[in-house]
Amino acid sequence: MLRLVPGPRGRRECRFVLHEVAVAADLDALTKLIEPEVKALGFDLVRVAMTGGTSDPTLQVMAERPDTRQLALADCEAISRRLSEMLDEKDPIDGGYRLEVSSPGIDRPLTRKSDYADWKGHEARLKLKETQAGAKQVSGVLQGIDNGVVLVSTPRGDREIPFESIASAKLLLTDKLIDATAPLSTEGADSLKMEG
Repeated sequence: MLRLVPGPRGRRECRFVLHEVAVAADLDALTKLIEPEVKALGFDLVRVAMTGGTSDPTLQVMAERPDTRQLALADCEAISRRLSEMLDEKDPIDGGYRLEVSSPGIDRPLTRKSDYADWKGHEARLKLKETQAGAKQVSGVLQGIDNGVVLVSTPRGDREIPFESIASAKLLLTDKLIDATAPLSTEGADSLKMEG
């Protein structure tokens, strides 16, 4: 089922939910299964995550086109169908879950070292695994990555954060980011079923 759901600040996002099947999952093992399937379709894998806890377990797969950093509705559908077939065959997850394929969205997670170079000049929030220089979180403008060290300009000065010490990170929604991520097409968006 294709669903258009509210995203950040009321923006709508495409979420294609195709498969309700079998939850205890090894995310590294799942990523190793999922990434080749996504790549074979010509997309880059951004993140694999289990969300929703025990009440609504969801295998979330974020992917993007390498040239545009976005996904069209047909892209979500193609990835969902391919992954659904593979997951049915290999059955890597115990228990019931939903498969959800989506684009990373405007305020995307930063999961790969290349993301920090690609989104240089944009604001981000980095949550750290452990406190560094008195902070467990750093917000500022990305200045890139050098030898595995993420460079961030903050109001308190420049910070150097080893990539391995980042628990999670995401871009912050700004006018500059909105301008840089204008949708490729909204074709078909008005025919989608709204949830909620």
